[in-house]
Amino acid sequence: MTAPHPRLRRAIVFPLGTALATAFAFLPNVTASAAPAAAPVAYDGPALSYVVNVAPGKAPAASVKKAIERAGGTIVTSYTQIGVIVVHSSNPDFAKTVRTVRGVASAGNTRNAPLPAQSTTDVGTPKALTAEELKNVQAAAAGQDPLEPLQWDLPAIKADKAHEKSLGSSKVTVAVIDTGVDDTHPDLAPNFDRKASVNCVTGKPDTADGAWRPSAAESPHGTHVAGEIAAAKNGVGMTGVAPGVKVAGIKVSTTEGYFYTEAVVCGFVWAAEHGVDVTNNSYYTDPWYFNCKNDPDQKALVDAITRATRYAERKGTVNVAAAGNENYDLASDEITDPASPNDGTPSDRVVDPSKCYDIPTQLPGVVTVASTGAKGLKSSFSNHGLGVIDIAAPGGDSTAYQTPAPPATSGLILGTLPGGKWGYMAGTSMASPHVAAVAALIKSTHPHASPALVKGLLYAEADATACTNPYDINGDGKVDAVCKGPKNYNSFYGWGVADALDAVTK
Repeated sequence: MTAPHPRLRRAIVFPLGTALATAFAFLPNVTASAAPAAAPVAYDGPALSYVVNVAPGKAPAASVKKAIERAGGTIVTSYTQIGVIVVHSSNPDFAKTVRTVRGVASAGNTRNAPLPAQSTTDVGTPKALTAEELKNVQAAAAGQDPLEPLQWDLPAIKADKAHEKSLGSSKVTVAVIDTGVDDTHPDLAPNFDRKASVNCVTGKPDTADGAWRPSAAESPHGTHVAGEIAAAKNGVGMTGVAPGVKVAGIKVSTTEGYFYTEAVVCGFVWAAEHGVDVTNNSYYTDPWYFNCKNDPDQKALVDAITRATRYAERKGTVNVAAAGNENYDLASDEITDPASPNDGTPSDRVVDPSKCYDIPTQLPGVVTVASTGAKGLKSSFSNHGLGVIDIAAPGGDSTAYQTPAPPATSGLILGTLPGGKWGYMAGTSMASPHVAAVAALIKSTHPHASPALVKGLLYAEADATACTNPYDINGDGKVDAVCKGPKNYNSFYGWGVADALDAVTK
């Protein structure tokens, strides 16, 4: 088993056959006798990216712009709607200086590594199904796509039954905020929403054709997620949970695999303003696994992304996010985070998860998704927590822990891969898109439903799932996690497991 990727909400990647595998300048009026303007101060620190949060709804005040410039900053873009300014600066004290400026609510650096960041972690690539393996897949039943027999996750949430009633509406779009989506894939091309797709990696939208696609060197994670949501029911490959809805790609991950605040903010604002009904967020925002509001830099990141997610919801978007893959109890008094900052020098730091947040997962209004395996139990890696987890869905698990019923052969989740391929991954990264797709089916059934109503139906229609205690997923006689709460709302499964059939019939 490979180690979990620290940012993407993917836990396991296996090869098929065992278990298968993500400057503003304002010049003064001068006369001939005026003294020359002082030359800008040159700073020799690393070039970093910052967010500066000001009052939303109007352009940043001239005084704030001047202060940013005097502190050595260059404005990249400004999201007036939510009052977030993206700035680059080589001044090590830029954020500290700007935080003292009247009109600035918070400011902080979004990264530790210089632009561009250099990854120290291998993203990893799942192996695609080989031609021989494809040939050996059991024949699909009438009405099924060829690889659907391998998708145990569809009947687990009654998606197969839902498809007999509805495939979802082409007027509904789910945006995959992730590593990019290969829209040329034969299972994705029929349902791809070009107008809602963009590259947001720099924090400023790039709408060039294909800018949302991952390069060959980048993670296939976003493409895999997109297939789980909306792979077309077209006689090719696999079937998505909502194969009739549209899917868009909003690329926010650097080539090295980092999801920085400015990119994530751009992604949510773009979705809000381009008719996106649901966003899927299978990542945490780098470089901090948990962002503590008593740290002024981390507070600025929480502020910026909270503004962005709330703005998207006000514009009609339901935001769905993965809970994470470390088997943490997110409702506990403290958690030791050994991975942050993941673009600098990580150290073991003890955090209070009620004050330090995994973003966007733990932000108000965001649907937080835990993962289940082929036996319907919490996945071995899935984070949990009473009052934190809203709902659960299939994200897979080691086949040794939770083996699916035949004809499925892997306990992981099948998805699309760049280049017209298919393969398996597992993680809360895979659970979240199942819920995003069910939310899209609800929106298809109730086209005028507000985000609050869609979420209410999502929870009310979920299949209540009782606690699993004792939870000894690997059978070694030791308790691996403790579930708290009653059947209809607990720390492992929230309100229950998502139900696609209810989504199209109720």
